Amino acid sequence: MKKSIYAVFDVGKTNKKVILFDEDRQIIDEHQQICLDTVDDEGFPCETLTRLTDWVRDNWNQLRQSPHYNLKGVNFTSYGASFVHLGANGQPVLPLYNYLKPLPTNVAERFYAELDYHPTEFATETCSPRLGMLNSGMQLYWLKHTKPEQYARIRTSLHLPQYLSYLITGEAFSDYTSVGCHTGLWDFERGQYHDWVYREGIDDKLAPLTQDSIASVVDGILVGVGLHDSSAALVPYLQQRDEEPFLLVSTGTWAVTFNPFNRQPLTPELLGRDCLSYLSPKGEMTKAARVFFGREHDFQVQRIANHFHVKPDFYHSLMVARPFDATAEPFTPWCMHGTGPFPEQPAQEWDLSGFNTAADAYHHLMHGLLTLLTASIRLVHQGEQLIYVDGGFARNPLFMQILAANFPQARIRTLEVPQATALGALIHLEQGEAWKKTQLLFS
Repeated sequence: MKKSIYAVFDVGKTNKKVILFDEDRQIIDEHQQICLDTVDDEGFPCETLTRLTDWVRDNWNQLRQSPHYNLKGVNFTSYGASFVHLGANGQPVLPLYNYLKPLPTNVAERFYAELDYHPTEFATETCSPRLGMLNSGMQLYWLKHTKPEQYARIRTSLHLPQYLSYLITGEAFSDYTSVGCHTGLWDFERGQYHDWVYREGIDDKLAPLTQDSIASVVDGILVGVGLHDSSAALVPYLQQRDEEPFLLVSTGTWAVTFNPFNRQPLTPELLGRDCLSYLSPKGEMTKAARVFFGREHDFQVQRIANHFHVKPDFYHSLMVARPFDATAEPFTPWCMHGTGPFPEQPAQEWDLSGFNTAADAYHHLMHGLLTLLTASIRLVHQGEQLIYVDGGFARNPLFMQILAANFPQARIRTLEVPQATALGALIHLEQGEAWKKTQLLFS
């Protein structure tokens, strides 16, 4: 007898995964693919779209035809700020441009000059700091004004998660989580596309927005619309909350604090301190604040290891956090200038000469980093008493202990959710399935 399963395609910049879940949301298998970059029409590195497309279709067909599995549903999650541009025949007509591709200065200057008001006001309205191609709406503006012939060939531009779904269904949709991710497209206060999108006719290139989690049913298999990865990672925690508001501190290269219950408008001050707002799958605001925590940590750990002639993993044996030593050389970050809660703080070399051991320096480093993270968290904190931590630092005892000390009134929890992003995409698909069943019962 075939085992009933769900599949989630989780597409990162380097690693692409197909994760198989059983009906109890337990992972039963995982397949990983590394797709090497190619270059776009200007020689800049970009995703190899044909290879990615073939990989999705091949895995879809294998799962449908598997002698071992009965595929009940499939969903998609991927990185954002990336458009796939489809022509009149429904096929891609341009490269999948890299969001790290530099935006020409003259294009950016023209765009902001045409707004007739200060760029900070625009950034506040769209919750989109000036990030070049990371503001994916700017990619369409750039194409229109620098490559008009190629732009004219575009019938529909889909963000990457929705393109992955389109490959299976042939149905083109826009989704709130992709549109609301620092794209410069969405007016958060008015709850619609920003005026510039209509002025430039960009809206004609965008597929209809949907709140539904299911794009179509193909051969009896539910196919999801797809989610931006940051929003997908929140979904498992929203399932756990029992109506209690919480924060999620997602740790890695960046430490990003998400507050899905903070509906306050994004102010210029918050924007300047590395805060953003995202849209949930239903178009609701999620406030977030970020700090370059993991990058700074790894940089300073290597310096400590070099200074004391120890291995870079020396800190793995440190289990109990010491109290903060106010007499030690103050910690000064090197990698955070222009980011985080104190963007004006210059890059300064932290003096390690006053510490006796690598452990002494590491304890002081963690207190310094957690002071910065605490300031970042407080930018979006509204008194929530529950803080979830996920990612690599959830397994760092000193991190967890110092964070708890900095928020003595809160409960600090880890769920240890494996593949939280993929699980979130699965849960979102299941929610759509349940809704459709309810509609059938009462129709």
